[in-house]
Amino acid sequence: MRYDPRRGRLVKVARREPAHVTISKELGVAIVTGVHAPGALLMGEIELAEKLGVSRSVVREALRMLSAKGLLHSRPKSGTRVRERSQWNLLDPDLLAWMFEGEPSLGFVRSLFQLRMIVEPAAAELAAVGRTSHQLSRMGHALETMDAYKLTTEEGQAADQLFHAIILEATGNELLVSLSGSIAAAVRWTTYFKYRRQRSPRDPMPEHRALFDAIAAGDPAAAREATVALIEQAERDTETALTA
Repeated sequence: MRYDPRRGRLVKVARREPAHVTISKELGVAIVTGVHAPGALLMGEIELAEKLGVSRSVVREALRMLSAKGLLHSRPKSGTRVRERSQWNLLDPDLLAWMFEGEPSLGFVRSLFQLRMIVEPAAAELAAVGRTSHQLSRMGHALETMDAYKLTTEEGQAADQLFHAIILEATGNELLVSLSGSIAAAVRWTTYFKYRRQRSPRDPMPEHRALFDAIAAGDPAAAREATVALIEQAERDTETALTA
C-alpha cells in the first residue's frame, strides 16, 4: 500500500511500472545524487535507447517526464543537458523520493523540515477548527493503522502520510491541500531514511496521538503545539540518522 496524493487515499502498488517510468527514475536518481552534474550533456535518445534496450519512444517519454520536473533542458542540435539545481522542482514528490535514494545533504534535510514547520503547525490550527467528523474518523483510522503496522513497514509509513495529508485537507484551503503530495513525500522519505539508518529510533506515536487528540478536541493552540513537537522530534531523529 502507498498514499496517492492525487486520490487522497491509500492504494495498492502495482508490481510492474511502465518502462519510461523506470527509466525516468533511474536517470532522475542519477541527476539528483550528482552522478550527472548540472550542465552535463546526456547521451542522445538513440544511444540511450540502445544502452537501455528499449525503444526510442520510451526514452523520449522518460526525458519528457524529467524535463517537466525541471531536471533537463533539450535543444535541437545541442542535445539534452541537466539544468541548474535552482531550476529543479524540489517539491515534486518524485524528486523528494529520489533525493533519499542517496545521501541527502544536511542542509537539504533542514530545509525540508523548515518547510514542514512553516506549513503544518498553521494547518493543524485550521484543521482543529474546520475538520469534519468524517475527516476525523479517517485520521483516527490512519493512526490505528500506523500503530498496528508500525513505521518500519510500508503500510505504517503510508498511513503516516495519509494522516498528515488529511490534516491539510481538513484546513479547507485548496492551496494548502495542493501541498499534500509534497508534505506526504517529505514525511515518508524522512521516516524511511530514519528507519533505514537506525535500528531502533524513538517511537513517534505519542506525538501523533497528541496531535490527533488536539484536533479532535477542537483546540487550535494545542494542535499547533503538538505539531511543532512532532516535527522537532522527527528532525532530530533524521539528523541523527544522517550523521550516524
